[in-house]
Amino acid sequence: MTNANSAVILNAAKTLRIWFLLLLFALPLTAAHSQKATPRFNGAAAYSLTQQYLDAAPKRWIGSPGHIKAEEFIKSHFTSEAAKGNFETDSFTASTPAGMLPMRNYIVRYPGKKDGVIVLASHYETNYPLRDINFVGANDGAATTALLIEIGNYLRVHPPEGYSIWLVFDDGEEAIQSWSDRDSLYGTRHLAAKWSANGTLSKIKAFLVADMIGDKDLNVDRDENSTPWLLDLLVIAAKNTGHSGSIFKNTVGVQDDHLPFKQRGVPVLDIIDLDYGPPTNEHPEGGFHHTELDTIDKVSPKSLQIAGDLFLEMIRLINQR
Repeated sequence: MTNANSAVILNAAKTLRIWFLLLLFALPLTAAHSQKATPRFNGAAAYSLTQQYLDAAPKRWIGSPGHIKAEEFIKSHFTSEAAKGNFETDSFTASTPAGMLPMRNYIVRYPGKKDGVIVLASHYETNYPLRDINFVGANDGAATTALLIEIGNYLRVHPPEGYSIWLVFDDGEEAIQSWSDRDSLYGTRHLAAKWSANGTLSKIKAFLVADMIGDKDLNVDRDENSTPWLLDLLVIAAKNTGHSGSIFKNTVGVQDDHLPFKQRGVPVLDIIDLDYGPPTNEHPEGGFHHTELDTIDKVSPKSLQIAGDLFLEMIRLINQR
């Protein structure tokens, strides 16, 4: 072998080594870039929004100045959707034990690429019978309102690739006097009837409710009034996101905003944690529920992160069916 041939072979070997080293270093960089680019829900941002919402409208019972401020807060976060015609104010008047009361649902639409809709809903008002005490509903209404707003922030940057996603901020979930079939769920009863009449209901693939899931000690209940296949999907979602320890410690039958849609044949799932604070005789479901103790210190960014992860993974899994 000549010296010239040896030099050529050595140079080729050096070049191969250099390319191998470049590839070796590039792989972790590519993986890191891919990991960084993976979209995630922001639980800390949802917690901050909860505090902002409480600052703007701590008491939000229907007919109060705080209720109007709550509506203004929600609307202020969806001006870009409103500009595109994807924000709807659904106004109606409900017959209640306190007389005829004006109420409003807000619907934010994120168009997808598949024919069908996944609805995420939360009530935004506070309990009417508790209007004379310092009840702010940090977990019961505020945290899940903030959760939906932050999901909206996520969807604005990462539009749906599958079914359209609609966010529903519903009014009048709480009873005006005492809970009954007629005195509760005013907003979702109205919306289910309206969507049944205009044909929208047939487009809904799943109706998912967020309620009381900002609780620091979060464990989502297995709700017997939810659709079985969606409960099964929630188990998978929890496993996929690493949150299996945060669901199904308790099994309950919940009366909540999903019922008017369940009664009309829509697949429903209530993502709720009724076990809120140490139980008392008056509040066996938890001593913070419907009391002055339902404050921001009982809510955590970690719990909102878990809730957000579960909702986004549920959307992904429903799209795969």
